[in-house]
Amino acid sequence: MVIQRLGDMNRFTMAALHALVLVASLLSGTAIAGSQQPPTAVQSDDGSANAGGDPKMEKTMSTDKPVVLVVGASGSIGVPTVVEAFSRGYETRALVRNPAQAKLFPKGVKIVVGDLTQAETLHEAVEGVTGIIFTHGIGGNDPKGAEQVNYGAVRNVLNVLKAPARIALMTAVGVTKPSVGHDWKRRGERLVRASGLPYTIVRPGWFDYNAPDQQRLVLRQGDTNWAGSPSDGVVARVQIAQVLVASLTSTAANHKTFELVAERGAAQTDLEPLFSALPADPVDGHDGNQDRDNLPLAKEPSAVIRDLDAIRGRFKD
Repeated sequence: MVIQRLGDMNRFTMAALHALVLVASLLSGTAIAGSQQPPTAVQSDDGSANAGGDPKMEKTMSTDKPVVLVVGASGSIGVPTVVEAFSRGYETRALVRNPAQAKLFPKGVKIVVGDLTQAETLHEAVEGVTGIIFTHGIGGNDPKGAEQVNYGAVRNVLNVLKAPARIALMTAVGVTKPSVGHDWKRRGERLVRASGLPYTIVRPGWFDYNAPDQQRLVLRQGDTNWAGSPSDGVVARVQIAQVLVASLTSTAANHKTFELVAERGAAQTDLEPLFSALPADPVDGHDGNQDRDNLPLAKEPSAVIRDLDAIRGRFKD
């Protein structure tokens, strides 16, 4: 069960997933609102550029097709996210460590090779992007691995980013339950909130443990489900991808953190009411709305505090 939860899949399973995602994308004639054909520049409510609410976004949003980078692209959430972004008309980049993984993606997706743990390899990946979707992550409580991947990947990408971009970061339901792996994911969330970039943080439930009739998406806040099992919530991988991509062009999803699960009922075709119903994260706060204050900054490692200080407000006026 843990293997499925983390998306550690063998080649056969990944190939099958890829095929299913492609079929689902082609058959979904009713596109989710917010992840339809992307605008040439992200639009705000008044029709101007910059749905994220950051004036600097106008500097990166040109008349060209928006460019979306998927981090962790070869993973079990990364693959459907690449397919979703590409099918919605984005110029899509897939960040991978091995160029042979290009076979996982539709023709036309740009493959960029880099190592998330080495910032110097990521410059090409982020050049000119208008959106970044993080789908990376490792399970378990190996301190070195959790720090390098769950946290270091976010830090490294943000550090090499030269111009503002809309961020969608996937972590996990139960991320506020203290553990080595969770704490480093949560620190990655804090970097995104501190950066000054427009963002959405999605904490999905257990991948693909939903029954066939569990398609109605529910967005929760406060991260109160800590069982560490599918009872915390379940959701399909394809729906996680849809929400991540939809959030990039949604003003209502900006500066919001939520858990994503599916309950019994039909899938919605419009996510805007779900995004709109959620309160935003506290202004100048470091955690999500209603999160427990159980990872105090005063007790954080000095290196983490330095990273926060370095990124804080970097992309604000």
